[in-house]
Amino acid sequence: MHYPIPTNPEELIALQQEPINEELIASAIAGVVQIARTQGRSLDDLTAEVLADSGFLDREQRRWLSTIVAHAWNTIN
Repeated sequence: MHYPIPTNPEELIALQQEPINEELIASAIAGVVQIARTQGRSLDDLTAEVLADSGFLDREQRRWLSTIVAHAWNTIN
């Protein structure tokens, strides 16, 4: 299944209705990066948000995710 990259928060939230798989996660990360850019946010802003303690991920998982988000930021045009 091909998931489009979300272009707004509503499309990103709609992904919650889909079964979780690697492709869905990649699409969600790409969507978060693109939405942050359209909102004028920086990679530092986004990284700080990912690294903030949310109760969902432990510190190591947040660092791992921030690395993936940074890679997506630098890869996606």
